[in-house]
Amino acid sequence: MHRGEVRWYRFSSPDKRRPVVILTRESAIDYLGETTVAPITRTVRDIPTEVFLTGADGLPADCVVNLDHIQTVSKRKLGGLITTLKEEDMKKVRQALLFALGF
Repeated sequence: MHRGEVRWYRFSSPDKRRPVVILTRESAIDYLGETTVAPITRTVRDIPTEVFLTGADGLPADCVVNLDHIQTVSKRKLGGLITTLKEEDMKKVRQALLFALGF
């Protein structure tokens, strides 16, 4: 498991399986039972806390990483690997996360 991977996760509320991107720093992932993730959704609001992705990024449809809804989840509940985001996309994720947290 690595930062930038997109994996499946079933959220309890709403009860829906959706892709998430792993945000936890690489040096901590192996030592923690949980990891911080951001959900990926097809609902595009075109706001600074979203990062737009396309099928070219390895996703089944155009979508966004939503940095307003980050969560820490059990690694055991993460599903299979969908894709890994490119470094360029992870830089955009970083900027959107900083904006979402008010930094």
